[in-house]
Amino acid sequence: MCDTLVALPDKTAFGNLIFGKNSDREPLEAQAIAHYPRQLPKENQLKCTYITIPQVEETFEVILSKPFQMWGAEMGVNEHGVVIGNEAVFTNVRFDKKKVGLTGMDLLRLALERSNSAKQALKIITNLLEEFGQNACGGYQNRNFYYHNSFLIADPQEVFILETAGKSWAYRRVNSIGSISNGLTLDEDYDEAHFVEEKRTIQSLFSGKKESFRGRFSDLLYTEVGRAKQRQACTFGFLEKRKELEVQDFFEALRQHDREDFNPKKATTGCICMHATGMTNPSDTTGSMVAEIRKYGPSTIWLTSTSQPCMSVYLPFYFGTSWDQGLFSPSAHPDESLWWKAKSIQRSILNDYSKLQPEWRNQLDPLQTSWVLENKKLLEKNPETEDLSQFTEKCIRAYLRVLQEFSSKSSPL
Repeated sequence: MCDTLVALPDKTAFGNLIFGKNSDREPLEAQAIAHYPRQLPKENQLKCTYITIPQVEETFEVILSKPFQMWGAEMGVNEHGVVIGNEAVFTNVRFDKKKVGLTGMDLLRLALERSNSAKQALKIITNLLEEFGQNACGGYQNRNFYYHNSFLIADPQEVFILETAGKSWAYRRVNSIGSISNGLTLDEDYDEAHFVEEKRTIQSLFSGKKESFRGRFSDLLYTEVGRAKQRQACTFGFLEKRKELEVQDFFEALRQHDREDFNPKKATTGCICMHATGMTNPSDTTGSMVAEIRKYGPSTIWLTSTSQPCMSVYLPFYFGTSWDQGLFSPSAHPDESLWWKAKSIQRSILNDYSKLQPEWRNQLDPLQTSWVLENKKLLEKNPETEDLSQFTEKCIRAYLRVLQEFSSKSSPL
């Protein structure tokens, strides 16, 4: 389960596009922050998660948040300000597991590496989808978890919702604000669609209306169990109520639970910040991103690089800079990565969430506020790349200190 939301420049306080996503995966599927510079690949073929496809002559610089073991990514941004998040959607199109294809995460990373606009990214995904399909396992330890994908694709000027079912797809341009969750939403309101799996129904042919993409392909049972409609209404409603959105609003939106007296042991699939509780609610939010995309000047990519936003801060990253990749490259088991360091703290907090989570937030919130303010002041000065790198490193060091201090205090737990 995941949730993705966006506000175009006319809806934001500083006239920049703001994009956010929670990546909900299996609880112990650590998420890495990966940075790949622009490249001129020497190989003619590219190995994705399961299959090999033709490589292109040039790939663009990308910053990604990705499951540590996957080639593809859950969300990310490229040097041209293209930003994409994907969602699992459940459809009635059957998977042919003998014809392995690309994962939704593969499609996302490929589009970011190869596009200079949202419209081009949209075209790349649909072309790759039609050629290679998406018959691919999306699970980690659960090797039976197969799903199709929807995407929120944006650049500083345009945003598109793209929904897929097998090799069929439909898209719609977004005006002002938009959000997607784990369900198909496009009825006849798409701008363009490509139906592969099924011809139009007799009813739609005689009515003269477009075929409903959602009506044709949605698996209502899985979509209902995942409470996709409830969560999409929650994120869209959150954006709709605010006149001039800022990154802090997106942080808040992605930390939402489904009730004020939230208890993580009784969490449901209605939460935006997801906490796994068992078979009917198997996912944690394992990573979160808020990106402020500037048409002029450096974009700021805020990433938790840790699970559960309600117990995390967002660190600032920038294109053209560098940071300690090892700290953001977790493995399958507890190690010295930031993801696992924070996971240890979060487990302690979950022992007495109602008491310890507010105390933890009292440590984190002033830090987060100061970083947002400092980021704004820094960008107003037309900073050099080294200035941006130093700011990122400063924030990382400060967060590590807070983690260490809290860990020392809570060790008896």
